[in-house]
Amino acid sequence: MWWFQQGLSFLPSALVIWTAAAFIFSYITAITLHHVDPALPYISDTGTVAPEKCLFGAMLNIAAVLCIATIYVRYKQVHALNPEESRIIKLNKAGLVLGLLSCFGLSVVANFQKTAFFVVHVCGAVLTFGMGSLYMFVQTILSYQMQPKIHGKQVFWIRLLVVIWCGVSAFSMLTCSSLLYSGNFGTDIVQKLHWNPEDRGYVLHMVTTAAEWSMSFSFFGFFLTYIRDFQKISLRVEANLHGLTLYDTAPCPVNNERTRLLSRDL
Repeated sequence: MWWFQQGLSFLPSALVIWTAAAFIFSYITAITLHHVDPALPYISDTGTVAPEKCLFGAMLNIAAVLCIATIYVRYKQVHALNPEESRIIKLNKAGLVLGLLSCFGLSVVANFQKTAFFVVHVCGAVLTFGMGSLYMFVQTILSYQMQPKIHGKQVFWIRLLVVIWCGVSAFSMLTCSSLLYSGNFGTDIVQKLHWNPEDRGYVLHMVTTAAEWSMSFSFFGFFLTYIRDFQKISLRVEANLHGLTLYDTAPCPVNNERTRLLSRDL
């Protein structure tokens, strides 16, 4: 059995591969059509102009669904491993809410382009990166509280390093973007897709875009740490029938059906 056939390990793998493909395909399309500069454009800029914005939006919407599934499976796994730990249960629920908000933000970013709906797009980006960073932080705390009983210390340290990486990238992006969009470098920056080294604010722009790509890669790295954990879990869906027909009759006991959901049992 291949590693991705074990449990639900294919979920975080598919999430990372699909999201990375969305970035790469939209980037290649935008570069080929000369819609953006090859040197570190904003991720959103590669999905601003047709036809790449159609591809960018469709693929990120699917990525949001994969992310919801991954976050939900992680929630169920942590809950099953710690059924009586009240502190872990509360943190786990908080992580679920933060993760779902991040997924919603990703869908907003995908469907509202920066040049057309700047405020909505920024709100989506704040949800995606902000809530996503908090989600990673909460999951790292959970990893700390579950080691060494549930898993080894290496998992916690890897996730902690990724969270620190994400935090440094987020701080750099927030600081430089705040300066860049303060109004001191012109009012057309929102609509600007092409930058030259002679332009005012070029250095801030490059640092901001580099930090944005770096932060995205930190998200990829964090979800990849779920692969080994997800090899140890599978889910089932249970259908409870209240009768042998669909007519309005008195309910009668019937045998319930239990079907594997997405994965075989180990």
